[in-house]
Amino acid sequence: MSSDEAPARSPDAVVRASQLAALAFLAGLVLLHLARELWLAPTGRGTLLVLTLPPLLLCVRGMLLHRMYTFRWLSLLIWLYVALAALRATTEIGLPRALAVLELLLCTLLFAISVIYIRRRQRNAAAMPASAGAAAQATAP
Repeated sequence: MSSDEAPARSPDAVVRASQLAALAFLAGLVLLHLARELWLAPTGRGTLLVLTLPPLLLCVRGMLLHRMYTFRWLSLLIWLYVALAALRATTEIGLPRALAVLELLLCTLLFAISVIYIRRRQRNAAAMPASAGAAAQATAP
């Protein structure tokens, strides 16, 4: 490492906290999908679980590695889950409706925390000096 290169900065407290919150909301969404389709209110087809669960699981690794692309992709993908939950919340009754409302809440919170994460990371990158930014990008996973 030359003298003009700075070591990669570790994420600040807000970025780390928003990452952990996003992972928690994502885990809640995955557990909700599993519980609903396997025990609580199964649709009986099983295909919905096969279609909705893998995209969520694919996000976990990128989120753990602080990959900005993953958070951006997830913030767009989550709206498909919002649409599905809104459909269920307006067409079903009883427990399935309550689960759909919970899914809506989790999706909204996941989107909001992803936006906080993305904005904070962008603000930190903009505040970083040009030479430190180049060094951080060179060592980023």
